[in-house]
Amino acid sequence: MKFSESIDTDSADSIILLPRPEKDAQILLMPSTEIILTDNVPGLGAEADIVKVRRGYARNYLLPHGKAHEVTPASLRQLENLKKKRAEREARELNEAEELARRINKLRVTFKLETGETGKAFGSITAQDIVTRLKNEIGDEIDRHKIHLEHPIKTTGEHEVAIKLHHDVTVNFKFEVKSAHEEQAKAVEPAESAESAPKRGLFRRRK
Repeated sequence: MKFSESIDTDSADSIILLPRPEKDAQILLMPSTEIILTDNVPGLGAEADIVKVRRGYARNYLLPHGKAHEVTPASLRQLENLKKKRAEREARELNEAEELARRINKLRVTFKLETGETGKAFGSITAQDIVTRLKNEIGDEIDRHKIHLEHPIKTTGEHEVAIKLHHDVTVNFKFEVKSAHEEQAKAVEPAESAESAPKRGLFRRRK
């Protein structure tokens, strides 16, 4: 007995046929290994952390650069020393961030913004401008990504930008933005007044 089946092609969903994997095909997995970090590695961990990484990354970078040890009985005995090193580094970084925050708080900085006669801004103050100015004022270069500036500043007046120097230290950098056009006009006015003032003689007539 034969059965026939009809399919409504208008209402049927599309069918995608995928090729069958070959019998000898194998899924290749990246070999990994466990290591003990001996240094702070952003995005991976800190001293004394035991992490699993790609074997090639450990062999070609972490181990030869002294940033990690292979997990062995001897290296496991060094965990306490590594934890002490980590605590000292974190305390030092915290103190440095707090000192930097105090220096930034003391700053009184003015930025010049290029504007037209109508006050319309032609330029803007960016996070990189703030980084450059702080480097000139205090001598330390701050990572641009630590400056929380949602959009470039295009208005004059008082502004405040948060800078995350440490996960426990955030400083609010306060500064003023003035129009470069207005500053130039103020500088020209006294010069014009001096030129228009009557000049007095250098000698007085004797009576």
